[in-house]
Amino acid sequence: MSSKHSTEDRDYDVIVWGASGFTGRLVVEYLADRYPPGGDVKWAVGGRSKDKLDEVLEGIVFSADRPDVIVAESHDQGSMQRLASSARVILTTVGPYAKYGSELLAACAAAGTDYCDLCGEVQWMRQMIDQHQSTAEKSGARIVMSCGFDSIPSDIGALRLHQLAKQVHGSTCSEMTLLVRAMKGGASGGTFDSMLNAIDQARRDKNIVRILGDPYALNPENERNGPDGRDQSKAVYNKEALAWTAPFVMAGVNTRVVRRSNALLGYPYGKDFRYSEATLSSGRIKATLMSWGLKLFVLASAIPLTRKMIIKRILPEPGEGPSRNERENGYFNLLLIGKLENGSIVRLRIKGDRDPGYGSTSKMLGESAICLAKDKLTVNGGCWTPASALGDLLRERLESNAGLSFELE
Repeated sequence: MSSKHSTEDRDYDVIVWGASGFTGRLVVEYLADRYPPGGDVKWAVGGRSKDKLDEVLEGIVFSADRPDVIVAESHDQGSMQRLASSARVILTTVGPYAKYGSELLAACAAAGTDYCDLCGEVQWMRQMIDQHQSTAEKSGARIVMSCGFDSIPSDIGALRLHQLAKQVHGSTCSEMTLLVRAMKGGASGGTFDSMLNAIDQARRDKNIVRILGDPYALNPENERNGPDGRDQSKAVYNKEALAWTAPFVMAGVNTRVVRRSNALLGYPYGKDFRYSEATLSSGRIKATLMSWGLKLFVLASAIPLTRKMIIKRILPEPGEGPSRNERENGYFNLLLIGKLENGSIVRLRIKGDRDPGYGSTSKMLGESAICLAKDKLTVNGGCWTPASALGDLLRERLESNAGLSFELE
């Protein structure tokens, strides 16, 4: 059954949970500009501190009344249940989600409330899917994780390239590789905090190591198999791009989301579909150095002494991020290469007009929430991905409103 029939009388279309955090503020700024209060979308802000939430709203000029302020506590299940029951959609930026997100997602699943987040924590996503898929199916809640730079460009990009390959060439892509051509933007303290938390969890629980290493960890139960192996971990020459590549730090999340989408959509890309991601490099030496740099970062992060003495000193703190100028002058440029069944190649260029981690991510997440609240989606309750739940409706919103483009080359 659909949650939309049971949530029409909710107080709000969308609540931005974590609105006083760095990313939360950017989402509020975006919604205030694109969907101002008094318009078609009734939204509110939520968090632990009324004073901090009021401070956020005081820094934004509203053409009408300010959004309502809702105070709640992440680890209080009753508080989360009340929050979830007051909105059609909960948009949450409060991470690491493995630390602060479980009670809210559980409350949304139980209340039939649609949900979207910025999660890139595969181990937590797998846990939430295993625990709440059945509940969400029964309540009608559409749970959509990874609605930021990880993993919307990859996930919506793969769907779009599949569609265009069928339209233009009459063939599906048996294989796709996403290559990062260029990115500009400040480092995300929240992203690094989530990565460090995942490393800590893996040190304590070997099962999490297995999940993080499984290329099909997010696929539905009994469908966690396929032709793909582990993610790229060294310098590799890409024949289609005629360039050396290095590992891409977000591949461990994005690849699993794309594979889950393929499964949830009924395998339109094929059951033997292969998907990978990497970063383009100017040469073999640089690609090798980038590969070793990533390995050394993970190793240093896993050792308490080097984490304290080195890693913690060079990484931004959670809640810190790039300046407005850095965000607005940032961008990303990705190339998605598809290999058709006859061996020929198609290319999709994916671009964003703000820094990927904050400026563009906040717009992607905001549009995902609006899509859930206002668009006529065809899926019912369950744990979904951006492509499988929101698909073309979200892509059209992103292209019209959020500065993204998905175009054949």
